[in-house]
Amino acid sequence: MTGLYYEEFEVGQTIEHDKRRTISESDNQDFCDMTMNQQPLHLDADFAADTQFGQRLVNGLYTMSLAVALSVPDTTDGTIVANLGYDNVEHPNPVFHGDTVYAQTTVTDKRETSDGERGIVEMHLEVFKVDDPDDTLVCELDRTALSLKRPE
Repeated sequence: MTGLYYEEFEVGQTIEHDKRRTISESDNQDFCDMTMNQQPLHLDADFAADTQFGQRLVNGLYTMSLAVALSVPDTTDGTIVANLGYDNVEHPNPVFHGDTVYAQTTVTDKRETSDGERGIVEMHLEVFKVDDPDDTLVCELDRTALSLKRPE
């Protein structure tokens, strides 16, 4: 277990996640297959070539899911009761096959549950594409988790 207990989260704290992932064509294809997403912008190279992007885009839901997965070891691994919600999801820039992404989490709020036995932690998660010279924001979202308190 590497996650944080409720008491260890601090509002304003930014956690930079060390893990990175280079997204392959296979990753995107497999995700689309598993979720039955048939959007040609993700799957059809000829179709995508005629769009403003000029190539296939990585499915945005895959990018979001990957971002959460990259953040879990440093935030909620083994200390979560449940994810309560994902809000305000935005994809300001595209992700393409071969792009490498990483994530960072900023704790925006926390409060105890009404019974005082657990805590609710709100986090803002940002995903960046490793770019030269600047890293480009490709996804951001707010994540709310129900967290365990440290055992006595």
